[in-house]
Amino acid sequence: MSRCRQAQRAQLADRTHPAHPAHLLLTWLLAVVLCAALAACSSGQGEQQSESPINAPTPLPGALSLLTEPDQGIGPVYALLRSARHSIDLTMYEVVDPQIVELLENAAGHGVIVRVILDTNREKAANQPTHDALAAHGVHVVWADTRYAATHEKAIVIDRSVAAVMSLNLTSRYYDDTRDFAVLDRQQADVAAIEQIFDADFKHAKVRAPPRTDLVWSPGAEPTIVELIREARSVLLVENEEMALPTVTSALIEAETHGVHVTVVMTRQDDWADDFDKLGRAGVVVCTYSPTASVYIHAKAIVADPGTSRQRAFVGSQNFSAASLRHNRELGLLTADPSLVASLASTIRSDAAGAAPWSP
Repeated sequence: MSRCRQAQRAQLADRTHPAHPAHLLLTWLLAVVLCAALAACSSGQGEQQSESPINAPTPLPGALSLLTEPDQGIGPVYALLRSARHSIDLTMYEVVDPQIVELLENAAGHGVIVRVILDTNREKAANQPTHDALAAHGVHVVWADTRYAATHEKAIVIDRSVAAVMSLNLTSRYYDDTRDFAVLDRQQADVAAIEQIFDADFKHAKVRAPPRTDLVWSPGAEPTIVELIREARSVLLVENEEMALPTVTSALIEAETHGVHVTVVMTRQDDWADDFDKLGRAGVVVCTYSPTASVYIHAKAIVADPGTSRQRAFVGSQNFSAASLRHNRELGLLTADPSLVASLASTIRSDAAGAAPWSP
Protein backbone atom coordinates (compact mmCIF):
# COMPACT_ATOMS: atom_id res chain seq x y z
CA MET A 1 0.00 0.00 0.00
CA SER A 2 1.37 3.50 -0.87
CA ARG A 3 1.97 6.02 1.88
CA CYS A 4 -0.61 8.30 0.26
CA ARG A 5 -3.19 5.50 0.40
CA GLN A 6 -2.24 4.86 4.03
CA ALA A 7 -2.89 8.51 4.87
CA GLN A 8 -6.26 8.39 3.12
CA ARG A 9 -7.20 5.22 4.99
CA ALA A 10 -6.22 6.81 8.31
CA GLN A 11 -8.41 9.78 7.48
CA LEU A 12 -11.40 7.49 6.78
CA ALA A 13 -10.77 5.64 10.05
CA ASP A 14 -10.96 8.93 11.93
CA ARG A 15 -14.46 9.48 10.54
CA THR A 16 -15.78 6.52 12.56
CA HIS A 17 -15.54 8.71 15.66
CA PRO A 18 -17.66 11.85 16.08
CA ALA A 19 -15.68 15.07 15.76
CA HIS A 20 -16.26 18.76 15.32
CA PRO A 21 -16.68 19.75 11.61
CA ALA A 22 -13.74 22.15 11.88
CA HIS A 23 -11.54 19.33 13.16
CA LEU A 24 -12.66 17.11 10.29
CA LEU A 25 -11.84 19.83 7.79
CA LEU A 26 -8.42 20.34 9.31
CA THR A 27 -7.74 16.57 9.24
CA TRP A 28 -8.78 16.39 5.61
CA LEU A 29 -6.55 19.30 4.63
CA LEU A 30 -3.58 17.75 6.43
CA ALA A 31 -4.13 14.42 4.63
CA VAL A 32 -4.27 16.19 1.25
CA VAL A 33 -1.03 18.08 1.99
CA LEU A 34 0.68 14.87 3.19
CA CYS A 35 -0.37 12.96 0.07
CA ALA A 36 0.87 15.75 -2.19
CA ALA A 37 4.22 15.91 -0.41
CA LEU A 38 4.67 12.13 -0.52
CA ALA A 39 3.71 11.99 -4.17
CA ALA A 40 6.26 14.68 -4.99
CA CYS A 41 8.89 12.83 -2.96
CA SER A 42 8.12 9.54 -4.71
CA SER A 43 8.21 11.25 -8.10
CA GLY A 44 11.57 12.78 -7.34
CA GLN A 45 12.97 9.45 -6.19
CA GLY A 46 11.82 7.79 -9.37
CA GLU A 47 13.55 10.40 -11.51
CA GLN A 48 16.76 9.99 -9.57
CA GLN A 49 16.70 6.21 -9.99
CA SER A 50 16.21 6.45 -13.74
CA GLU A 51 19.19 8.83 -14.08
CA SER A 52 21.55 7.06 -11.67
CA PRO A 53 23.78 4.19 -12.81
CA ILE A 54 23.17 0.74 -11.41
CA ASN A 55 24.70 0.43 -7.95
CA ALA A 56 28.14 -1.13 -8.24
CA PRO A 57 30.42 0.43 -5.64
CA THR A 58 34.04 1.21 -6.39
CA PRO A 59 36.10 -1.15 -4.21
CA LEU A 60 39.16 -0.19 -2.21
CA PRO A 61 42.41 -0.26 -4.23
CA GLY A 62 43.69 -3.82 -4.55
CA ALA A 63 40.42 -5.43 -3.52
CA LEU A 64 39.77 -6.70 -7.06
CA SER A 65 42.11 -7.97 -9.73
CA LEU A 66 41.38 -9.28 -13.21
CA LEU A 67 42.69 -12.39 -14.96
CA THR A 68 42.34 -12.35 -18.75
CA GLU A 69 42.43 -15.67 -20.56
CA PRO A 70 44.04 -17.14 -22.56
CA ASP A 71 46.55 -14.26 -22.30
CA GLN A 72 47.63 -14.92 -18.69
CA GLY A 73 47.27 -18.69 -18.82
CA ILE A 74 45.83 -20.94 -16.14
CA GLY A 75 48.89 -20.57 -13.89
CA PRO A 76 47.32 -17.93 -11.61
CA VAL A 77 44.37 -20.25 -10.90
CA TYR A 78 46.74 -23.10 -10.03
CA ALA A 79 48.69 -20.71 -7.78
CA LEU A 80 45.49 -19.64 -6.06
CA LEU A 81 44.68 -23.27 -5.19
CA ARG A 82 48.25 -23.87 -3.97
CA SER A 83 47.96 -20.86 -1.66
CA ALA A 84 45.21 -22.47 0.47
CA ARG A 85 46.14 -23.12 4.09
CA HIS A 86 42.77 -23.84 5.68
CA SER A 87 39.96 -24.30 3.14
CA ILE A 88 39.02 -24.49 -0.51
CA ASP A 89 35.38 -24.22 -1.63
CA LEU A 90 34.87 -24.74 -5.35
CA THR A 91 31.69 -24.70 -7.43
CA MET A 92 32.21 -25.64 -11.06
CA TYR A 93 30.15 -26.55 -14.09
CA GLU A 94 32.91 -28.74 -15.50
CA VAL A 95 36.27 -29.95 -14.16
CA VAL A 96 38.32 -31.94 -16.64
CA ASP A 97 41.91 -31.09 -15.75
CA PRO A 98 44.21 -33.65 -14.08
CA GLN A 99 46.34 -30.91 -12.53
CA ILE A 100 43.33 -29.30 -10.86
CA VAL A 101 42.36 -32.69 -9.47
CA GLU A 102 45.90 -33.25 -8.20
CA LEU A 103 46.03 -29.83 -6.55
CA LEU A 104 42.75 -30.44 -4.74
CA GLU A 105 43.84 -33.91 -3.62
CA ASN A 106 47.20 -32.61 -2.40
CA ALA A 107 45.51 -29.82 -0.46
CA ALA A 108 43.20 -32.32 1.24
CA GLY A 109 46.19 -34.53 2.01
CA HIS A 110 47.88 -31.63 3.81
CA GLY A 111 44.90 -30.96 6.05
CA VAL A 112 43.10 -28.32 4.00
CA ILE A 113 39.32 -28.77 4.10
CA VAL A 114 38.35 -29.08 0.45
CA ARG A 115 34.70 -28.97 -0.61
CA VAL A 116 33.59 -29.23 -4.23
CA ILE A 117 30.21 -28.91 -5.97
CA LEU A 118 30.02 -30.31 -9.51
CA ASP A 119 27.19 -29.91 -12.00
CA THR A 120 25.13 -33.05 -12.53
CA ASN A 121 22.15 -32.06 -14.69
CA ARG A 122 24.22 -31.22 -17.76
CA GLU A 123 27.80 -32.34 -17.17
CA LYS A 124 27.64 -35.43 -14.96
CA ALA A 125 29.32 -37.66 -17.54
CA ALA A 126 32.21 -35.24 -17.98
CA ASN A 127 32.55 -34.66 -14.23
CA GLN A 128 32.23 -38.29 -13.09
CA PRO A 129 35.97 -39.16 -13.26
CA THR A 130 36.82 -35.99 -11.32
CA HIS A 131 34.10 -36.71 -8.77
CA ASP A 132 35.31 -40.25 -8.18
CA ALA A 133 39.00 -39.31 -7.96
CA LEU A 134 38.36 -36.50 -5.48
CA ALA A 135 36.07 -38.63 -3.32
CA ALA A 136 38.78 -41.28 -3.10
CA HIS A 137 41.36 -38.78 -1.82
CA GLY A 138 39.64 -37.05 1.07
CA VAL A 139 37.86 -34.27 -0.81
CA HIS A 140 34.27 -33.55 0.23
CA VAL A 141 32.64 -33.60 -3.21
CA VAL A 142 28.91 -33.50 -3.97
CA TRP A 143 26.72 -33.35 -7.02
CA ALA A 144 24.92 -30.04 -7.44
CA ASP A 145 21.31 -29.57 -6.41
CA THR A 146 19.07 -30.75 -9.24
CA ARG A 147 16.52 -28.00 -8.55
CA TYR A 148 18.66 -25.82 -10.84
CA ALA A 149 18.53 -26.44 -14.59
CA ALA A 150 22.32 -26.52 -14.31
CA THR A 151 24.93 -25.39 -11.84
CA HIS A 152 26.86 -23.26 -14.29
CA GLU A 153 28.63 -21.19 -11.63
CA LYS A 154 32.43 -21.06 -11.75
CA ALA A 155 33.78 -19.89 -8.41
CA ILE A 156 36.55 -20.65 -5.92
CA VAL A 157 36.95 -19.41 -2.34
CA ILE A 158 40.32 -19.80 -0.62
CA ASP A 159 40.63 -19.66 3.19
CA ARG A 160 37.39 -17.65 3.34
CA SER A 161 39.47 -14.61 2.38
CA VAL A 162 39.60 -14.41 -1.42
CA ALA A 163 37.10 -15.50 -4.06
CA ALA A 164 37.53 -16.07 -7.77
CA VAL A 165 34.42 -15.23 -9.79
CA MET A 166 35.01 -16.66 -13.25
CA SER A 167 33.61 -17.24 -16.71
CA LEU A 168 35.95 -20.17 -17.38
CA ASN A 169 35.51 -23.84 -16.64
CA LEU A 170 38.44 -25.83 -15.27
CA THR A 171 38.73 -27.87 -18.44
CA SER A 172 42.27 -27.97 -19.77
CA ARG A 173 41.46 -28.46 -23.46
CA TYR A 174 39.93 -24.97 -23.55
CA TYR A 175 42.69 -23.03 -21.80
CA ASP A 176 44.82 -22.12 -24.83
CA ASP A 177 42.25 -20.64 -27.19
CA THR A 178 39.27 -19.41 -25.16
CA ARG A 179 38.54 -15.81 -24.21
CA ASP A 180 37.54 -15.80 -20.57
CA PHE A 181 37.83 -13.58 -17.52
CA ALA A 182 38.16 -14.14 -13.79
CA VAL A 183 37.97 -11.58 -11.00
CA LEU A 184 39.85 -12.19 -7.76
CA ASP A 185 37.72 -10.56 -5.07
CA ARG A 186 39.14 -9.78 -1.62
CA GLN A 187 36.15 -7.79 -0.37
CA GLN A 188 35.20 -9.61 2.79
CA ALA A 189 31.48 -8.90 2.49
CA ASP A 190 31.52 -10.49 -0.97
CA VAL A 191 33.54 -13.49 0.18
CA ALA A 192 31.17 -14.04 3.11
CA ALA A 193 28.13 -13.85 0.85
CA ILE A 194 29.62 -16.32 -1.63
CA GLU A 195 30.43 -18.69 1.22
CA GLN A 196 26.87 -18.37 2.55
CA ILE A 197 25.47 -19.52 -0.77
CA PHE A 198 28.10 -22.25 -1.09
CA ASP A 199 27.27 -23.65 2.35
CA ALA A 200 23.59 -23.89 1.42
CA ASP A 201 24.22 -25.31 -2.06
CA PHE A 202 26.61 -27.90 -0.64
CA LYS A 203 23.79 -29.14 1.62
CA HIS A 204 21.11 -28.76 -1.10
CA ALA A 205 19.35 -26.29 1.18
CA LYS A 206 17.13 -23.49 -0.03
CA VAL A 207 18.71 -20.08 0.35
CA ARG A 208 18.09 -16.47 -0.59
CA ALA A 209 20.96 -14.56 -2.12
CA PRO A 210 22.41 -12.08 0.40
CA PRO A 211 21.65 -8.42 -0.34
CA ARG A 212 24.99 -7.52 -1.88
CA THR A 213 24.48 -5.19 -4.81
CA ASP A 214 27.74 -6.08 -6.57
CA LEU A 215 27.15 -9.86 -6.63
CA VAL A 216 24.81 -11.08 -9.37
CA TRP A 217 23.21 -14.45 -8.65
CA SER A 218 21.14 -16.70 -10.86
CA PRO A 219 18.35 -17.64 -10.73
CA GLY A 220 17.18 -14.04 -10.95
CA ALA A 221 20.01 -12.24 -12.76
CA GLU A 222 17.99 -11.06 -15.76
CA PRO A 223 16.76 -7.72 -14.28
CA THR A 224 20.29 -6.69 -13.26
CA ILE A 225 21.80 -7.51 -16.67
CA VAL A 226 19.02 -5.69 -18.53
CA GLU A 227 19.23 -2.69 -16.18
CA LEU A 228 23.00 -2.41 -16.65
CA ILE A 229 22.50 -2.28 -20.42
CA ARG A 230 19.62 0.20 -20.26
CA GLU A 231 21.47 2.59 -17.96
CA ALA A 232 24.43 3.04 -20.31
CA ARG A 233 24.66 6.54 -21.78
CA SER A 234 27.62 6.53 -24.16
CA VAL A 235 29.28 3.13 -24.77
CA LEU A 236 28.46 -0.54 -24.32
CA LEU A 237 31.04 -3.25 -24.96
CA VAL A 238 29.74 -6.82 -24.76
CA GLU A 239 31.17 -10.33 -25.01
CA ASN A 240 29.05 -13.43 -24.52
CA GLU A 241 28.77 -16.98 -25.74
CA GLU A 242 25.02 -16.87 -26.39
CA MET A 243 22.49 -14.35 -27.66
CA ALA A 244 19.30 -16.22 -26.90
CA LEU A 245 17.14 -13.99 -24.72
CA PRO A 246 14.82 -11.39 -26.34
CA THR A 247 14.92 -9.06 -23.33
CA VAL A 248 18.70 -8.71 -23.62
CA THR A 249 18.65 -8.30 -27.40
CA SER A 250 15.90 -5.69 -27.08
CA ALA A 251 17.82 -3.80 -24.39
CA LEU A 252 20.92 -3.65 -26.62
CA ILE A 253 18.82 -2.39 -29.54
CA GLU A 254 17.12 0.18 -27.31
CA ALA A 255 20.51 1.43 -26.11
CA GLU A 256 21.75 1.87 -29.67
CA THR A 257 18.62 3.73 -30.74
CA HIS A 258 19.11 6.11 -27.79
CA GLY A 259 22.59 7.09 -28.94
CA VAL A 260 24.75 4.55 -27.10
CA HIS A 261 27.55 3.09 -29.22
CA VAL A 262 27.03 -0.67 -28.78
CA THR A 263 29.63 -3.27 -29.79
CA VAL A 264 28.96 -6.99 -29.45
CA VAL A 265 31.77 -9.54 -29.90
CA MET A 266 30.91 -13.23 -30.15
CA THR A 267 31.83 -16.45 -31.87
CA ARG A 268 29.62 -16.91 -34.90
CA GLN A 269 26.83 -19.46 -34.47
CA ASP A 270 23.80 -19.91 -36.68
CA ASP A 271 21.60 -20.20 -33.59
CA TRP A 272 22.06 -16.46 -32.97
CA ALA A 273 21.81 -15.32 -36.62
CA ASP A 274 18.34 -13.77 -36.26
CA ASP A 275 19.43 -11.80 -33.21
CA PHE A 276 22.62 -10.66 -34.94
CA ASP A 277 20.49 -9.46 -37.87
CA LYS A 278 18.20 -7.49 -35.55
CA LEU A 279 21.14 -5.93 -33.76
CA GLY A 280 22.86 -5.03 -37.02
CA ARG A 281 19.75 -3.40 -38.49
CA ALA A 282 19.52 -1.22 -35.38
CA GLY A 283 23.10 -0.03 -35.85
CA VAL A 284 24.82 -2.23 -33.26
CA VAL A 285 28.35 -3.18 -34.31
CA VAL A 286 28.31 -6.98 -34.26
CA CYS A 287 31.75 -8.59 -34.63
CA THR A 288 32.10 -12.34 -34.93
CA TYR A 289 34.83 -14.94 -34.97
CA SER A 290 34.61 -18.13 -36.96
CA PRO A 291 34.14 -21.25 -34.80
CA THR A 292 37.52 -22.39 -36.15
CA ALA A 293 39.33 -19.14 -35.29
CA SER A 294 42.29 -19.07 -32.92
CA VAL A 295 40.10 -17.58 -30.17
CA TYR A 296 36.67 -18.69 -29.00
CA ILE A 297 34.53 -16.13 -27.18
CA HIS A 298 33.37 -17.86 -24.02
CA ALA A 299 33.54 -14.73 -21.83
CA LYS A 300 30.45 -13.21 -20.25
CA ALA A 301 31.27 -9.54 -19.84
CA ILE A 302 29.63 -6.13 -20.19
CA VAL A 303 31.36 -2.75 -19.96
CA ALA A 304 29.17 0.36 -19.74
CA ASP A 305 30.47 3.93 -20.21
CA PRO A 306 34.20 3.21 -19.67
CA GLY A 307 36.31 6.20 -18.69
CA THR A 308 33.36 8.18 -17.33
CA SER A 309 31.97 8.74 -13.85
CA ARG A 310 29.21 6.25 -14.72
CA GLN A 311 31.53 3.40 -15.72
CA ARG A 312 30.44 -0.07 -14.70
CA ALA A 313 31.43 -3.61 -15.68
CA PHE A 314 30.02 -7.09 -15.26
CA VAL A 315 31.99 -10.35 -15.30
CA GLY A 316 30.53 -13.74 -14.46
CA SER A 317 29.23 -17.09 -15.60
CA GLN A 318 25.89 -15.90 -17.03
CA ASN A 319 25.14 -16.32 -20.71
CA PHE A 320 22.37 -14.32 -22.37
CA SER A 321 19.82 -17.13 -22.20
CA ALA A 322 16.67 -17.87 -20.24
CA ALA A 323 18.29 -20.93 -18.67
CA SER A 324 21.36 -19.02 -17.52
CA LEU A 325 19.64 -15.92 -16.16
CA ARG A 326 16.42 -17.46 -14.83
CA HIS A 327 16.95 -21.13 -13.98
CA ASN A 328 20.63 -22.00 -13.43
CA ARG A 329 22.85 -21.47 -10.42
CA GLU A 330 25.25 -18.77 -11.64
CA LEU A 331 27.43 -16.04 -10.18
CA GLY A 332 28.67 -12.72 -11.56
CA LEU A 333 30.15 -9.50 -10.23
CA LEU A 334 29.37 -5.83 -10.91
CA THR A 335 32.10 -3.27 -10.35
CA ALA A 336 33.10 0.33 -10.95
CA ASP A 337 36.79 -0.38 -10.32
CA PRO A 338 38.60 1.90 -12.82
CA SER A 339 41.53 -0.40 -13.63
CA LEU A 340 39.32 -3.45 -14.03
CA VAL A 341 36.82 -1.57 -16.25
CA ALA A 342 39.66 -0.16 -18.37
CA SER A 343 41.29 -3.57 -18.81
CA LEU A 344 38.02 -5.24 -19.81
CA ALA A 345 37.23 -2.43 -22.25
CA SER A 346 40.68 -2.68 -23.82
CA THR A 347 40.40 -6.44 -24.31
CA ILE A 348 36.90 -6.33 -25.80
CA ARG A 349 37.89 -3.51 -28.19
CA SER A 350 40.95 -5.50 -29.25
CA ASP A 351 38.81 -8.59 -29.81
CA ALA A 352 36.35 -6.51 -31.87
CA ALA A 353 39.17 -5.22 -34.04
CA GLY A 354 40.31 -8.78 -34.74
CA ALA A 355 36.85 -10.11 -35.64
CA ALA A 356 34.82 -9.84 -38.82
CA PRO A 357 31.71 -7.66 -39.15
CA TRP A 358 28.58 -9.79 -38.97
CA SER A 359 26.97 -10.65 -42.27
CA PRO A 360 24.26 -13.27 -42.83
